[in-house]
Amino acid sequence: MEQRLSLVSLGTRDLARAKAFYEALGWLGQEVQETVFFQAGGMVVVLWGRAELAADSGLEDGSDVGFGGIALAQNVRSRDEVDAVLLSAGAAGGTVTQPARETFYGGYAGAFTDPDGHVWEISYNPGFTLNDDGTLTLPDFSAT
Repeated sequence: MEQRLSLVSLGTRDLARAKAFYEALGWLGQEVQETVFFQAGGMVVVLWGRAELAADSGLEDGSDVGFGGIALAQNVRSRDEVDAVLLSAGAAGGTVTQPARETFYGGYAGAFTDPDGHVWEISYNPGFTLNDDGTLTLPDFSAT
């Protein structure tokens, strides 16, 4: 697994409130399918419903012990790389919480937790540009 971060997803209980908060800070976001994306340098901050993010990560929401409302993500270059990273995470002592699967956006993704329970999503998303240096560039969602 490369030492880099592509996205930080924040699970929110009120998407409109969260979007308004970040916009009040001067951030410019793009809302697509009940998700808000903010380009943040070479990475992306995502706002998404807390329950949806927990379910997508293969975790339960609503308990003090379970999902903390944040998921780290790394975009990779192929479906095979998703499988390889999940395999290596499990071998290193992590727990695969969401086996790799086809996604609603035409990609392929799975998730694991590290030994402290932090969620990582590993995703191949053909709609996002993954640059040679590993930085992520969002598409212009208004053009689609």
